[in-house]
Amino acid sequence: MAEPKTFNEPRLRISKIYTKSGDKGMTSLVNGRRVAKNHARIDTYGTVDELNANLGLAAASIAELEAGAPGLERLGGIVSRVQHELFNLGSLLATDPAHLHPKQPRITEADVSMLEAEIDSMNEDLPELTSFVLPGGCRLNAELHVSRTVCRRAERLCYALSQEEEVPAEVLHYLNRLSDALFVWSRWASKMLGVPEVLWNPNRSAGANAG
Repeated sequence: MAEPKTFNEPRLRISKIYTKSGDKGMTSLVNGRRVAKNHARIDTYGTVDELNANLGLAAASIAELEAGAPGLERLGGIVSRVQHELFNLGSLLATDPAHLHPKQPRITEADVSMLEAEIDSMNEDLPELTSFVLPGGCRLNAELHVSRTVCRRAERLCYALSQEEEVPAEVLHYLNRLSDALFVWSRWASKMLGVPEVLWNPNRSAGANAG
């Protein structure tokens, strides 16, 4: 007998892409409440969706590169898992707290703890920083940095939403840890690919060399 699943499987059928129901700038939360498309809750989970799309770019880059850098396979598995976790997180944000189902997909402290363990483990492989790092050096590094900045924006929006409506604490915890993880992963990816990090040098500016 199969063990019961922690979360409900998706129960939806998408046969028609457009419905015209949002033509007047309104949309529905999971529980049916109609809100404006610029509502803070919509802006928040829309930004989480943007983050997931950027992670999809990073995942594609990892798939292209891992044959020449086998260590990247570990990161590919982590990024894939995180994409699913972000959809679980979006499920929470897309539902009014009072209408959350006990088995609705969600973020938990176990997800946060896993990120923390991965941050600690991968950071041990990296040299100590002597300056801030700039995004770049290779495409994957830059994609992970873009994901990091979108994650920070999602976190800011979640915090702003929490000032108006209830937001599960785990959501804020997770986004905060994920942004830290993305920073570590960008550095770790560069090391796996043998690409030097780009360190901030304030004296490379035009102003520093104007005299």
